[in-house]
Amino acid sequence: MKLEIHQLSLPLEDFTLEVNVDLYNARTGIFGPSGSGKTSLLEAIAGLRKPQTAQITLNEQFFENTARNYSLPIRLRKIGYVPQDDSLFPHLSVRRNLLYGSNGKSKHETFTFDHVTSFLEIDSLLDRNVRSLSRGENQRIVIARALLSLPQLLLLDEPLTALDVKLKATILDQLRGLHSEFGIPMLYVTHDPAEAIEICEEVLMLESGRISARGNPRELLG
Repeated sequence: MKLEIHQLSLPLEDFTLEVNVDLYNARTGIFGPSGSGKTSLLEAIAGLRKPQTAQITLNEQFFENTARNYSLPIRLRKIGYVPQDDSLFPHLSVRRNLLYGSNGKSKHETFTFDHVTSFLEIDSLLDRNVRSLSRGENQRIVIARALLSLPQLLLLDEPLTALDVKLKATILDQLRGLHSEFGIPMLYVTHDPAEAIEICEEVLMLESGRISARGNPRELLG
């Protein structure tokens, strides 16, 4: 992966998010306290927020170039986004949520419906109503739906919030294996040092909209 974020300036309520960084690792953490701009950074990459200025490219493909008044439509960015809030459709079954926007018959041998659901251990949940899911089951469904969109990058915004220790450990293990299993790089937002150390190869420390440090998560946060 080569994600370049240059001259990003995004005014927020209490400060302006300002980022200049090149990222190359498969599992990069964005670490910082609540309100430091972590989610806003993901949303700018995904195209959900429009920065005042920015030049954002992924593997040489432009996402944003405000100098040329260019913004790649969200649907063409091929981003798998796992937000903090519950994004499943409550009136649909698990299966229909997973198939939303996809026919489930991907020709990509890695991202088949069976492969994704088996890897995340959700086969037994497919006919359930999403209202009956636990928090952990819900999160695995959201991650599976992101994978089935055939993304070139995963953005995960604190996906393990409010999970108990045992369940968090299970999903952490699955998240750690996503890149080797599916070949997808990820940006992983968290304010939990243990999560960053467990999952990420590199971490960016974000404070009041600016990167204050970057490096090995165990060295920075351990």
